[in-house]
Amino acid sequence: MLLGRREDIFRPFRELQREIDRLFDDFFRTEVRPAPDMDVFETDDEVVIEVEIPGIDRKDVQITVEENILKISGEKKLEREQKGKNYYYVERSAGKFERAIRLPDYVDVEKIKAEYKNGVLTIRVPKKEERKKKVIEVEVQE
Repeated sequence: MLLGRREDIFRPFRELQREIDRLFDDFFRTEVRPAPDMDVFETDDEVVIEVEIPGIDRKDVQITVEENILKISGEKKLEREQKGKNYYYVERSAGKFERAIRLPDYVDVEKIKAEYKNGVLTIRVPKKEERKKKVIEVEVQE
């Protein structure tokens, strides 16, 4: 028979649950900017960044490089006439977006090029000449 104070064995779990709830509340309370999906890959000659930003006008996209950090930012504008309309669904969103990635030191940011086609922004950053891969065949003697 146990006498005395009864210890609540579930108390640590309830405290953990409260802490997790608090963290999620704090996380969702902050303003989160949407970030477009992005692929980054490297070839022998360049680093290529492909960013999906459909529905955005080319003039609403900015690309900057500072200290080898490439920043892509912009704004998706959505003009919607609401007068006399009763929407069933409103899923298209508008607002500012931003993505940033650190470029490797071996690229030449002075020669960066960008193209926007079919909702995909493609940024090409060539490698510096001394970094490009060179294949040298070595003859094996018997």
